[in-house]
Amino acid sequence: MLVYNNRSGGLKKLADDCKPLNDLQHTEAVYRFTVRVNPSDLIEVDPVLGDYVLHDPLKATVLFQSVCFLAIKTLSLSEKIQTASQVNISLNFTHLPPFPEYTLELCSFPRVYGPMRPVSMEGVVIAMTRVTKYTLGARFLCTNEECSCSAGFHYIRVHAPGATESATVRNDFSCTICSSQLKEDVKFRVLGDKQLVELTHVKALDVLRGHQQSSLRYQSITLFLRDELCGSMRIGCLYRVIGIPVLVHQWPNLTWSVEANSVQLWEPKCCHKVSPGFQELWKSSSSSPWRFSAVVAHHFGLDLAPPGLYDTLKLGLLLSLVQTRTDTNHTFHSVDLLVVTTDALILDRLMTYSLSLACRGVRHQASGEMFAYLSRDEHGAGTANIHAGSALLATEGICMLGDLGLYKKDKMDSIQSVLESHSVSVFIPGKKYGEDADQQISLPVQCSFWGITDSCCCSKRMDSALLGTAEMGPVPVQLAEAFGLVIHCGDRVGEQALLAQTVHTLLQAVQPRKQPPSSSWDFSNEDYRELVAYCRGLEVELSPEAEKLIHGFYMASRRARTLNQAVKISPASIKLLVSLAEAHCKLSLRSRVLEEDAVIAVLLCENSVTLRHGASALAVPPDAVFPCDVREVDGLHKRDRILDKLHQNILRFIYTYAPGADTYITEE
Repeated sequence: MLVYNNRSGGLKKLADDCKPLNDLQHTEAVYRFTVRVNPSDLIEVDPVLGDYVLHDPLKATVLFQSVCFLAIKTLSLSEKIQTASQVNISLNFTHLPPFPEYTLELCSFPRVYGPMRPVSMEGVVIAMTRVTKYTLGARFLCTNEECSCSAGFHYIRVHAPGATESATVRNDFSCTICSSQLKEDVKFRVLGDKQLVELTHVKALDVLRGHQQSSLRYQSITLFLRDELCGSMRIGCLYRVIGIPVLVHQWPNLTWSVEANSVQLWEPKCCHKVSPGFQELWKSSSSSPWRFSAVVAHHFGLDLAPPGLYDTLKLGLLLSLVQTRTDTNHTFHSVDLLVVTTDALILDRLMTYSLSLACRGVRHQASGEMFAYLSRDEHGAGTANIHAGSALLATEGICMLGDLGLYKKDKMDSIQSVLESHSVSVFIPGKKYGEDADQQISLPVQCSFWGITDSCCCSKRMDSALLGTAEMGPVPVQLAEAFGLVIHCGDRVGEQALLAQTVHTLLQAVQPRKQPPSSSWDFSNEDYRELVAYCRGLEVELSPEAEKLIHGFYMASRRARTLNQAVKISPASIKLLVSLAEAHCKLSLRSRVLEEDAVIAVLLCENSVTLRHGASALAVPPDAVFPCDVREVDGLHKRDRILDKLHQNILRFIYTYAPGADTYITEE
């Protein structure tokens, strides 16, 4: 063991940890030391000790304790440590052998008696408590003053995995020498931090997507985080945890939990690929930077809506799916989407289908908890247990709100606040949960929101939507502004669209999965799932041309709308423009954001602002991204020509309202 500590740097770390202990003004009963252990390396040096570490960690801890105590006394690292009992060793495993015996599957773990050995598990955090205190160690003295144990550090009790507070500190201990009662020396009690976390298998969240699931039931497991591990986990995130399963006896109950040993962020490994059908489409459409994404969006969800009816919405859903993620710099990106429609039923089905393609999707029920709610901890801590609502469970994914007309005003205000700050505050009353003072905790909300607002006036006013008179239904203007991207799905052809939807629904009921006669492409749900997963993993770079176009449009739009309409364009708009341009680049299977990607972002944002505030001097027509039917190749050529013309209109708009734009944008 000494050889391993020397090779692994453990002796040097022990010496460094002992330096702060030389402060004479502060003396404790127990001193805690963390020892990092690599089981593979340890087995090579000492197979017997390696076996103890993997199968009897309590015995291994005692051996490490004795060796560390001898090292401290031999090297004179600290005069405060007089007995080995004062050395509290915490073994920190770097990893475990990749065998089933050391893996605990949360979807099928057995709650039975077994050896207290370390296991590895993966899951998602669904609840956690505040950080509270527990007794890490305590000093006891014999009440018989003539006994040699009435002074010194002969009786030290420290916390062991699975032990309760009463196992560490009680008043019925007796001296082993004179059998007198032991009494705690309270001034030497050492406290540590403790936090309880509820972990469950990530597959358990599939039941929240809104689809019919199997009859399997998932149960969460309680983790005890102690000392330096406290605060290392966040609600809604995925983690790989190494811990020791323990059975806690609290008569008449018996609880099963895990004492966490190490915690790491975890992301399921899967091989993302693009199906041969999409690869062939990408090669055949390489002549146009807009064509691949147009065909992908057009053929998306053909089981639910007739071709061409909701192409702009389907593109927006795909852009939101591929852009919702955290990048390598730990910056969260999202695209929040609000849909204005007169047919909420079909769009609800389309969104629900899209939710199945997200890495994590949660369909929120209006009567449920959206962000977080509190309960009292059931494991004896007596503190508040913070449970994740729909938005926190949808971390790194999509939270589908459905029809916002079903929400009360206070819920809408909460949604608006979270959309603007991407965080939620949880108020914890102190008196109710055993604390002297109230506490306010802020939790990050890292998901994209999808909402629907049903307006019966939209279809009547679609012709005047260019002037910004389209109704938002029950959604306040401030909430629509917070969503960022608003897409109008009105009936461009009146009763013909209703008839097309009716015929399509009947055909799908009689002949499901039948492709339209004019479609030469056939993509399955699995193809789209793989495409979305692949696009999410792409790292893209913003080209100078795209950056200049976005910056120029943002400045021109602010000046034009401020002068003519007294409308203030939020600085968040430029973030939305960049996100949409990057998302379109990913959906087009590119790694560099082109100026054409920025054009799509500008058109989507301009249509969104037009719906809320009216048209600007740019005068982008409704459905500018899909101005014509793209079922045929001729339609794709026509769309390219129209988008080229709109590109030139955007440049002229920038030159007019953003002075100096001609110095950084080359006129074509």
